[in-house]
Amino acid sequence: MEPKFDITTQDREFLQMACELASENIDKGGGPFGAVIVKDGEVVATGCNSVTLTNDPTAHAEVNAIRRACDAAGNFKLDGCVIYSSCEPCPMCLSALYWAGVSRIYYGNTQTDARDINFDDNFIYLEIEKPKLMRKIPCVHIEDPNSIEHFKKWAEKQDKIEY
Repeated sequence: MEPKFDITTQDREFLQMACELASENIDKGGGPFGAVIVKDGEVVATGCNSVTLTNDPTAHAEVNAIRRACDAAGNFKLDGCVIYSSCEPCPMCLSALYWAGVSRIYYGNTQTDARDINFDDNFIYLEIEKPKLMRKIPCVHIEDPNSIEHFKKWAEKQDKIEY
């Protein structure tokens, strides 16, 4: 059974903010996605989809918000932060949010809603399940004894910052 979360008035306000950012972003020529990162009830950073504006396929709203929030925090972890996204995060954004360490993700539109306006990420989920060589973009492992050397160097490094 899935846990239930009480959705507060403040949660709804932050989601509305993300949706307003998305709408404004459309008017600026960007994609229909917005995100707001919050910690302790305060906005840390916002982001909008700027893929076509910046010619950067990774410039999704959540990723842009993560970059700004981490810059503001001076840290690559967003412990204690919550994100409000105008749409359910795509696989890339979901992964980035896990890497950033947010504590919760709230979203408005669903994967299905996004698919209905031609933002369909389902093919990525399906590709991940396929054998690596059978993917649309084949992933080919090259066995090379030198490949492991930089991993060994990292493992032995005494003053590294773990992440």
